[in-house]
Amino acid sequence: MHPFLIRPVLGALLVLLAGPCLAAPRAGCGPDALGVARVIAIGGGERLALGLQSYPRTLDLHDHEVVLTFDDGPAATTPQVLDALARECVRATFFLIGRNAEALPDLVRREVAEGHGIGHHSYSHPDATLRGMTEAAAEADITRGIAADERAGYGTAAAVPHTPFFRFPGFADTPALRAFLGARGMTVFGSDLWASDWRVMTPEAELALVMSRLEKARKGIILFHDSKAATAQMLPAFLRALKARGYGVVHMVPGAGPTPVVEAPPGWTSTTEAIIARLHLPERRQ
Repeated sequence: MHPFLIRPVLGALLVLLAGPCLAAPRAGCGPDALGVARVIAIGGGERLALGLQSYPRTLDLHDHEVVLTFDDGPAATTPQVLDALARECVRATFFLIGRNAEALPDLVRREVAEGHGIGHHSYSHPDATLRGMTEAAAEADITRGIAADERAGYGTAAAVPHTPFFRFPGFADTPALRAFLGARGMTVFGSDLWASDWRVMTPEAELALVMSRLEKARKGIILFHDSKAATAQMLPAFLRALKARGYGVVHMVPGAGPTPVVEAPPGWTSTTEAIIARLHLPERRQ
């Protein structure tokens, strides 16, 4: 067995042994807390790329189920995000920038201690994206980022990442880089809808925007940035809105698979590729 697949298999065994208790409320959570509705095991080694804004398949979520993901941390605003999640006994997946993890390891350790998933988002989040780098440079940035996240969260840069999930900066992937990650048992994540929190807006405007998108989609993997102050301020109200409107939060963990996926509807097109094309990102240098 490839060493990168050992951790997902162990994760799946833990899910099997723990059963429903993984989704049970944490100690101290009251009956009004949003909590975690269920846990989905993501199969390592399946070479999956998920999220309808970038890929023609996504997690097979039930109606009114969401997965919460946060990019670009840790940051000064991350504690506020973690506090909001803790109050509602909710677990999320944080896709970390490696150099930020090096700078703020205490926050990474807190994310681990509170049961969140630690995904990976490159070491440097290059402005040109990984697509604009040479293959060797992009692979090195990915590898360095994973090692930095692992050291920050767990103390050592283990060969097998604890959570083998990766999201490309700017969603700008390449087939070769997806293959590079897939060969190492990593699942690539896009998203199904986003909060557009890179825009300047008030917390109230962000809440209205993301809820309007969610009410239209009715489910999905949601992308936030824990590095954004408006998102940190908006999050308590968002979690209360999920509870009030009958949404359940699904938490992703590594597993042996098969991962429950659903294919895109007929006529699907990538939202992110159109955006990348408009940005005129540089072509990869050989």
